[in-house]
Amino acid sequence: MATQGTVGSADAFNAYTNYSMNVLNLNTVMRRLAQGTKSVVDDGAGVAMSERMRSQAGSSNMAVHNAENVISMLQTADTWLQQVSDHLARMHELAVDAADGTKTSTDKLNVQTEFSALQAEVSRITSGAAKFNGQMLFDSTFATGQATQVGADAGQQIDVTLADLSETSDSIVGSGISWGSIIDSADGTSIAGNATEAISRLQFAINYVATLRASIGAQQGRFEKTRSALIAYENQIRGAENKVRSIDTAREAGDLMKYQVLNQISTAMMAQANQMPASAVQLVG
Repeated sequence: MATQGTVGSADAFNAYTNYSMNVLNLNTVMRRLAQGTKSVVDDGAGVAMSERMRSQAGSSNMAVHNAENVISMLQTADTWLQQVSDHLARMHELAVDAADGTKTSTDKLNVQTEFSALQAEVSRITSGAAKFNGQMLFDSTFATGQATQVGADAGQQIDVTLADLSETSDSIVGSGISWGSIIDSADGTSIAGNATEAISRLQFAINYVATLRASIGAQQGRFEKTRSALIAYENQIRGAENKVRSIDTAREAGDLMKYQVLNQISTAMMAQANQMPASAVQLVG
């Protein structure tokens, strides 16, 4: 038959066991509340899912920056082409002006002076001045397309395409006329010698640049829509990740109060269990 001392010791041990479990649970709840998120111990599968989502969100944010860089580049390219278009339009006016039988050779030479200056400026812009981030915009760099990553996953790319407008370009402007011949004064565009030919070539050039600007506008619109989609996707994936990783604060706060109370009760019960053998001795005495 068990003695009172044995019973008291067993009760004290049980109380201590409950106290230890309550302390562990209390520490766990306090850690969760302090961190605000679940650890891999709390939810290993959820944390793994969360990490993948975080990677997707971070990479999507970088893709947004890529899209914004391309948009800025296209805006810069269009600004330069606006200047080219303005110069070509003035050159066309001068060619028409030169195609006037009432003008003397001196008059035409004066017109040619302005024409040549504009021609040289178009050449300067397209062959070196038009740059973005140190890269030339209208040489062979973007003529065949440059891929830009616009997503977190492999293969999510969009090509950016401009035109090669350097003096040596053989890009066809129209009817077998190359861009190089448009900006090369020695090849038929000298209005002092052949105003009619210059008018024809400049008409092709103006249409060619207008078409190129339309292509740039279409590409810019596409990248702007891609950027908007990426921002929305990033927001959604961050919201989903937060739901997976974050703790239920209200529930954890309730558990904190519960384990604090249980901890106090366990402490009191241990003290009570330790007093039981002494009470039994007093009764015998």
